[in-house]
Amino acid sequence: MEYLLLGATIGVMVGMGAGFFFKREDIRRRSLELEAENERKIRQAEQEVHKKEKEAQEIINQAKEKSHDIMSDAKDKAHKLQQDVEKELTRLEEKEGVLKSKTEDLEKTLKSLDVKQDKLDEMEKELNETISEEKGKLENISKMSESDAKEHLLSLVERTFEKDIIEKMRRSEEGLKETLEDRARNAIVQSIQKIASEVTSESTITAVSIPNDEMKGRIIGREGRNINAFERITGTDVIVDDTPGVITISGYDLLRRFIAKKSLEKLIEDGRIHPARIEEIVLKTTEKVDKMVKDFGEQAVFEVGVSGLPSELIKILGRLRFRTSYGQNVLKHSIEVALLSEAIANEVGADAELAKKAGLLHDIGKAVSQEVGGKHALISGDICRKFKLGEKLINAIEAHHEDREMICPEAFIVAAADAISASRPGARRETVNAFIKRMKDLEEIASSFGGVDKCFAIQAGREIRVIVDPEKVTDLEAKKISWDIARKIESDMSFPGEIKILVLRETRNEDIAR
Repeated sequence: MEYLLLGATIGVMVGMGAGFFFKREDIRRRSLELEAENERKIRQAEQEVHKKEKEAQEIINQAKEKSHDIMSDAKDKAHKLQQDVEKELTRLEEKEGVLKSKTEDLEKTLKSLDVKQDKLDEMEKELNETISEEKGKLENISKMSESDAKEHLLSLVERTFEKDIIEKMRRSEEGLKETLEDRARNAIVQSIQKIASEVTSESTITAVSIPNDEMKGRIIGREGRNINAFERITGTDVIVDDTPGVITISGYDLLRRFIAKKSLEKLIEDGRIHPARIEEIVLKTTEKVDKMVKDFGEQAVFEVGVSGLPSELIKILGRLRFRTSYGQNVLKHSIEVALLSEAIANEVGADAELAKKAGLLHDIGKAVSQEVGGKHALISGDICRKFKLGEKLINAIEAHHEDREMICPEAFIVAAADAISASRPGARRETVNAFIKRMKDLEEIASSFGGVDKCFAIQAGREIRVIVDPEKVTDLEAKKISWDIARKIESDMSFPGEIKILVLRETRNEDIAR
C-alpha cells in the first residue's frame, strides 16, 4: 500500500514537472514570437517616420523655393513702384514750377489791372462830376429837373401826336382782329360743339355710413389704437363726432380717401377691427385700387382714341381720376382738352394726332406732383421725355402754361384748349370766400392806378370794367391803363382762362337853354 502511494506521488510529481516544463516552453516560444512581432512593428514604424521626414523635407524645400520666388517678385514690384513714384514726383515738381510761374504772372496781371481799375474809377468819377455840372447848368437854364423835363417831353409828344398814335393803334388792332377773330372763333366754337363732358365735383371729405353708433367705439378701439392705426396706414384723418350713422374721412388726396373709404367699409362689414386686420384690409384694397387706376387710364385712352402709349404711362394717367383742380376732375379735364385740341387742330390744319395726345397728357404731372417738386407742366414733360414720346409733343405739354417757349402750332392749340376747358362756366368751382377775395383783389388792382374813378369786377371775375376821369386821363393814357392793369393782374394773381379789362373814358358837355 505504501509503495502504491509512493508511486502515485512520484507519478503526480513527474506529471507536474512535465506540465511545468511544457508550459514554460510554450511561454518562452510565445515571448520570442512577441519580441519578433514588436521588432517588425518597430522597423515598420521607423520606415514610416523616415518616409514622413522625407516628405516633410520636400515640402520645406518647395516652400523655400516659393518664398524665394515671392520675395524676388515683391522686390521687383517694389523697385518698379519706387521708380514710378520717383517719376511722378519729378512730374509734379515740374508742374509745381510751371504753376508757380503762372501764379507770379497772374499776380503781376492783377496788380496791373488794379492800377488800370483805379484809373478808370478816377476817370468815371471825373466824368460823373462833369455830367452833374452840365446837368445842373441845363436845369438852371431850363428851370426844370431831369424827371420834369422827361415827363414834359413825353407829355408834349403825346399831346402833339395823340390822335396819330391812337389811330395807328386802332388800325393795328382792327387789322389783327379782322384776320384772326373770325377764324379763331369759328375753330373754337366748332371744336366745342363736337364734345361734351360731364363735370365731377369732388371735396376733401368722404362720408362712410355705419350700422349703429356702437360701431364708432369699435372703430376707435381701446385708447384709440384702432383709429390711430387706420390713420397711420391710410394717411387720412378719421372724424368721429356726434353725427348719427356717419363717420367722416378727411384728406386732400382723393386716392388715399378712396382707399380709406373702401377699407373702412370692408372692416365694418367684416366686424373684426384691430391693427393687424386693418393693415391686411388696407393692403388688399390698395392692390384692387391699383388695378382700378390702370382701368381708368385705359378707359381714358380708349375714349380719346389715342394708341401706342406705354402701360406704365397709362397707369400714371389713371391716377388723375383721383385729382381735382378747383373742383374739376383732372382726368375728365384732360379728356376734354384732348378732344378740343384734336378738333381745333383739324380746323386749322395742324397735326391733330399729336395735339390730341399732348392734350391728354398735358396735366399728367399732377399725378406725381405731390411726390416730385416743381411745376406740373414741366413734370409732365419730364415724364413723357422718360418714355421718349418726341420733343414736339413734350414742348406742347411743357408750354401750355408758358413755362417753355412754344415752338410748334400744337403747343398753342393745347394751351388754348386747356384755357377753354378750365374757364367754361361750371367747369371749376371756388368757395364763396375765395370768390369774394378774388373779386376784391381784382377791383383793388384796377383802383390802384391814377385817374381811375370807379371799377367793377363782373361776369364772375372774367371782366373788369374801369371808368376813368376824363379830366385827368386822355385816350392814350386810358389805353395804357388797360395794358398796365392786365400786366399787373398777370403778375400778381393766378386764374384760369383770361380776364378782359375794359377802360371807359366818357366826356360829357352840358349846357342850359333859357
